[in-house]
Amino acid sequence: MSRITRAALIQAGNALPGGDPKAQRDAMVEKHLALLQEAADRGAQVCCLQEIFAGPYFCAEQDTRWYGLAEPVPDGPTIRLMQERARKHGMVLIVPVYEEAMAGLLYNTAAVIDETGAYLGKYRKHHLPHCHPGFWEKFYFRPGDLGFPVFQTRFGKIGVYICYDRHFPEGARELGLAGAEIVFNPSATVAGLSEYLWKLEQPAHAVANQYFVGAINRVGTEAPWNIGEFYGQSYFCNPRGQIIAEASRDKDEVLVADLNLDEIEEVRRTWAFYRDRRPDAYTAIASPLDRAGQRPSTGEGCR
Repeated sequence: MSRITRAALIQAGNALPGGDPKAQRDAMVEKHLALLQEAADRGAQVCCLQEIFAGPYFCAEQDTRWYGLAEPVPDGPTIRLMQERARKHGMVLIVPVYEEAMAGLLYNTAAVIDETGAYLGKYRKHHLPHCHPGFWEKFYFRPGDLGFPVFQTRFGKIGVYICYDRHFPEGARELGLAGAEIVFNPSATVAGLSEYLWKLEQPAHAVANQYFVGAINRVGTEAPWNIGEFYGQSYFCNPRGQIIAEASRDKDEVLVADLNLDEIEEVRRTWAFYRDRRPDAYTAIASPLDRAGQRPSTGEGCR
C-alpha cells in the first residue's frame, strides 16, 4: 500500500493592516484558526503556515516595537494554542513564529507539533537577508544555531527551511542527508525581487535531494510599508521537481495535495545521487572566505 500524506499550505494576507502590533498578531492568529479548520475539513494530515504567520512581515522597517511580538517556543501562548489545535484536528502543524529565547536573543523560528499536540522541536532560520530595502532581518533575528533537524512524524519525516534559506543549497542537502521526506519552506517574498527564482530553486532542491517540497508565500501588500506585492503562488513539488499543486497569486488560500512518499524511493532507484556524491572531494564548500572574500589558499596547485 502506498504511503500517501495529505498535506496543506496556508497563504494569507495581513488581517489588520497598520494596527497595533499585538492587535495585528491577535487578528492573524484568529484568521489562521479558521484556515486551519478548512485544512482539517479537507482531510489534511500535515499543515504548514507562512513565515512569521502571526503578524505582518514587520522586517520592512527597523523598529524595536516589534520585539514585543516575540515569545518563547514552545512555552508562549501562540504555540500552546497551536498545540491544542493540532490535537483537536489530529494534524501535524509547522508553525513559524518570532521566538524569544531570552531577553534580547530573538530568532525566526518554526515549531513542529505532532497530531497529538506534542511539541517535537523547532528549526531556527540560518540565513538572514539584510541587503534589500524592506528586508532588515538582522535587526530582528540572530542566525539559527540548531542545525537542520528532521522530525519523525506519523505522516512522514519533516524538515523546515525558512524563506531566504532557499537560496542556499547546502542546508537543503543537509535535510536530505538527515532523511527528510517533505521539506517545508515558509516564506515572505515580493514581486520584482526573487519571483523569477520562486519556481526554480525549490524544485531544484527537490530534484537534487529527492524529496517533496512545500513552498509557502503570503499574499497582498502590507501597509504602511508597501514594499511590494507578496505574490502567493504557494506550491508543492515532487522528487522529480514537478509542481503538482499551486495556489493563486492574490488571495487567501488553503492548498491541499496528496503526496505519495513511495515516489522518493522510486526516484532514488533511478537516480542514485546519494550513492554517487563525493563529499571527500568537496573541499571548498564549507570553507569560510577570508576578509578579501577569497577562499584561503592551501598553498598547493597555485600556478
